[in-house]
Amino acid sequence: MEPTERGQGFEFVNEIVGGVIPKGFIPAVEKGIVGAMDRGVVAGFPVQDFRIRLYFGSFHAVDSSEMAFKIAGSKAFKEAMLKADPYLLEPYMNVEIIISDEFMGQVTGDLNTKRGRIMGIESAGPGLEMIKAQAPLAEMYRFPTELRSITSGSASFAMEFSHYEEVPAMAAKDVIAAYKHEEVEEE
Repeated sequence: MEPTERGQGFEFVNEIVGGVIPKGFIPAVEKGIVGAMDRGVVAGFPVQDFRIRLYFGSFHAVDSSEMAFKIAGSKAFKEAMLKADPYLLEPYMNVEIIISDEFMGQVTGDLNTKRGRIMGIESAGPGLEMIKAQAPLAEMYRFPTELRSITSGSASFAMEFSHYEEVPAMAAKDVIAAYKHEEVEEE
């Protein structure tokens, strides 16, 4: 198992030579990995951007089955993930806000409290400014309401997905703890 560049997704590489695993069982290994990948090992979230190389294995003429290889793929994936020191990613959004000059300090201050990064400020007409920023989606759910409150409803706001970034350690601990608590309640 090895990481790939962000956004490349999952790649399965079959490097089996000499028939140590019959060709018919190799897709089952990949299915086991894909199933485990969708549930992840950190807080139940899918895993992305990695490559798996299947380079060795064995089979038994009597005891081997497609299900056995699917389970083997799933277990191997989970073991490798735990050794790989995985981390959570969160979606970051591109944000554009058009506001009156008088609210600039309050709005930029509010964005900063939401782990937002101001990417630029441009004139948007007489007495108006456009703030371009990036911020984590998790921090932006209440932002439209807060923006209306700060600007008395005079601002406009647009947001679209940009990319994923690593969740800060403290926030990740909270997400993982909530997931573990939820798992215990389900049992």
